[in-house]
Amino acid sequence: MAGADLHGANLVGADLDGANLVQANLRGARLQAANLRDANLQGSTLGGANLTVAELTHANFEGADLRGANLTGARLSRVTLAGACYDRLTRWPSGFDPRKHGAHRVH
Repeated sequence: MAGADLHGANLVGADLDGANLVQANLRGARLQAANLRDANLQGSTLGGANLTVAELTHANFEGADLRGANLTGARLSRVTLAGACYDRLTRWPSGFDPRKHGAHRVH
């Protein structure tokens, strides 16, 4: 599914364990409670995506666009965020600092 256009897709509760979503367009996708454990989302666009309570353990978001994404309650254990960008509208789990994982805030 590398490069897939899943803009606005309804993937609530989907099992995407280990999925290859490199350079995928997931802008505005509904991924609440989805299983993205070990998924590769390198360079993907997730602006405005809803990832609340998603399983993101070991997921690779290197270079991903997370501006406006909602990750409230998501499991981000051992997640890779090097070079990922986010903005003031991006929502993270309580106590999670994306900068400590390599993400940078853009305006």
